[in-house]
Amino acid sequence: MRRQETCKDMRRSHCTRVALLLATLLLCAQTRAAEPLLLSEAIIDAPVTEVWKLFTTDAGLESWLAAHADIDLKVGGLMRTQREPKGELGDDGTSVDQILSFEPERMLSLKVYRPAADFPYPRAAQGVWSVIYFQPLEPGMTNVRIVSLGYTDDQESQQLRAYMRKVNAEGLEQLQRKFRPLCARCEKEKAAASRP
Repeated sequence: MRRQETCKDMRRSHCTRVALLLATLLLCAQTRAAEPLLLSEAIIDAPVTEVWKLFTTDAGLESWLAAHADIDLKVGGLMRTQREPKGELGDDGTSVDQILSFEPERMLSLKVYRPAADFPYPRAAQGVWSVIYFQPLEPGMTNVRIVSLGYTDDQESQQLRAYMRKVNAEGLEQLQRKFRPLCARCEKEKAAASRP
């Protein structure tokens, strides 16, 4: 009888631990789900193959985003960019991102590895990562969707979020300009969005 009670107590204790673990995981999931994300999106008048190369090759990045670029496209690889034409890769003005994962022509995820020396929010950037989605649309068009996560309620993190909203919008607009004129669908959506 004593042994049966011990087994029941052990099972009850085990069940209690499992229930506490599940409750903790659920709480963490709810906290993470409540994190504010930053979404930036644009339709590019170019096929997904071409847009993918613009994000994942040295020449592609240098054609619209940076004066100098070096990317090692592999999980754990680094993407180094220098925006200043007179700068050099590896100097204080070089931004370095680490590739977390990728699926060719579909998705690329990155996190800040080392920001440029003049980056205004280096501490907050350490907890943020971005996932860039590439969705083929009508023949010859691509929807680029950047989802950035990891922002907190901390003041610097919220300042970073506002800063990155502007930077992402400007970057996507710059990418769209590379393929001007805009596609007919883009113009219709823009006109519809501006109507009261």
